[in-house]
Amino acid sequence: MHAQSEEKPYDDINITPMLDLAYVLLVIFILMCTASVQGVKVNLPKASAAPSLAKPKTRAITVNNEGKIFLDTIPVSLQELEQRLTQAKAQGGEFPVVIKGDSQTQYQGIMDVLDILGRLGLSQVGLATKTRA
Repeated sequence: MHAQSEEKPYDDINITPMLDLAYVLLVIFILMCTASVQGVKVNLPKASAAPSLAKPKTRAITVNNEGKIFLDTIPVSLQELEQRLTQAKAQGGEFPVVIKGDSQTQYQGIMDVLDILGRLGLSQVGLATKTRA
């Protein structure tokens, strides 16, 4: 019987060294994350929230697969789109525009929107796409 107990496979795994390593890495991670930029504390001056420094709101123009146009979430015609963008530009100057077109949308619908943006002088234009999976 004594000989069989010596041949028994070792089934206990000593995880103490692994835990020690994990605790050391955890302490290092905590110290590195909490170490902020060191410097002398000063009372920083306060600036007024000037509207000229505020980031302009991005407008989204969507053209669905039926050719309908939406400004943000409001359905508009091409004439209404031009009027609303003209009003927005008159109020706050140039602002970024993102065009979201359905993959089944007729190309002419996107070109009509781009023509309006070109006439209004809005040059911060982006086309929203999705990456292929």
